[in-house]
Amino acid sequence: MLPVDMSQRVHRLLPDLAAWLDTACFTVRTVAPDMPRGKGTPRILLAEEIAHATCRDILIEWRNGRPRLMPAANGFPARIAFSPDDKAMAFALIAETLRPARMPAVGDESSAMLMRLASRIAASDATVLVQGETGTGKEGIARFLHDMSPRADKDFIAVNCAALPETMMEAMLFGHRKGSFTGAAASSDGLFLAANGGTLFLDEIAELPIALQAKLLRALQEGEVLPVGATHPVPVDVRVIAACNRDLALEAEAGRFRADLYWRLNVMPLHLRTLVARPGDIAAITAAFLLRHQGQGAQPGFAWPTPAALRRLCAHNWPGNARELGNVLQRAIVLREGDGIDVGDLSIAGAPAPMPFAVAAPARLHDVARASAMDAIRAALRDTGGHRARAARLLGISERTLRYRLAEMRDLAMAV
Repeated sequence: MLPVDMSQRVHRLLPDLAAWLDTACFTVRTVAPDMPRGKGTPRILLAEEIAHATCRDILIEWRNGRPRLMPAANGFPARIAFSPDDKAMAFALIAETLRPARMPAVGDESSAMLMRLASRIAASDATVLVQGETGTGKEGIARFLHDMSPRADKDFIAVNCAALPETMMEAMLFGHRKGSFTGAAASSDGLFLAANGGTLFLDEIAELPIALQAKLLRALQEGEVLPVGATHPVPVDVRVIAACNRDLALEAEAGRFRADLYWRLNVMPLHLRTLVARPGDIAAITAAFLLRHQGQGAQPGFAWPTPAALRRLCAHNWPGNARELGNVLQRAIVLREGDGIDVGDLSIAGAPAPMPFAVAAPARLHDVARASAMDAIRAALRDTGGHRARAARLLGISERTLRYRLAEMRDLAMAV
């Protein structure tokens, strides 16, 4: 999807770089460095080939020693120096340095397939339903769909339906006329009209009240909205992308969501898998996050993860998905002890304990799982300062489930 040229010398030196870039949604062409380049196509060159480089390119130094990344500056291209030990992180950094800012970071084949599908869907005006757990990147894929669509030069309006005051939902979505209710001192267009010509992203769509779902269905079917207090509908040209962290089909089956609205939204379904189910994305997301936040930590320079730190990140199960990964990396940037990020700088919930030299009796699987869950809960409460609602969101569970787990932990402690 994204064209990039690679010099013949780079390809001979690092033949597996092309395979990584292909998985990261790049189309790689091997060229001689003095060949004419495609319009806007970046190149990956060896440092010795700098005479053929522009500020859009990346220079590679393949050498022993500490890895180093120097961003493009003052008309000079970006430069990445690394050894075989740091190759995995270097490949991810190369891909994310080349990737446009609003395109989600991917490095897993399943995610690459999803992005190719999303690119095809983006060209249409079809309604899209994005489903996936909290923190899997639903808004990111929605922005990508907008940016790749013919509506890219118009507004992208994102609204979290769960955050709208219930008494104001209708007026905020569809607008209202002056004097239509107490406090309506002036008319307001509403979010649908604000997104006219562009894209409206309705996150947490399952939180809309049933009565309001009927008005949303009409807006989608007829291409018009009826503001509160108005007598005539107003035409709108909006592409709607809806998202939900629950299975909307099951919500409709249980009567908590209108079945007719579900089928109207589910024209182009996209399902985002959990981060643990797409391990190749971990290095890509790590690279993208570090590039975006470099220089903002307590120490200057780029915080390059060690091979051991990257292995630790890839070994975690990430119950909070990409959002949890971002939290871990941000803490590591600020609190790291050295110039890079090592295993000791990663504050990860449920980090594995060292294996004892001898085990008296084999642990039961149920006990191991329960101990791991308790570790994750303790770490989440520690990271959120004891705030239960935020800890529950970080863990990807409801606050009610968290209260149940805490009560269970207290009972166990009293029994010891």
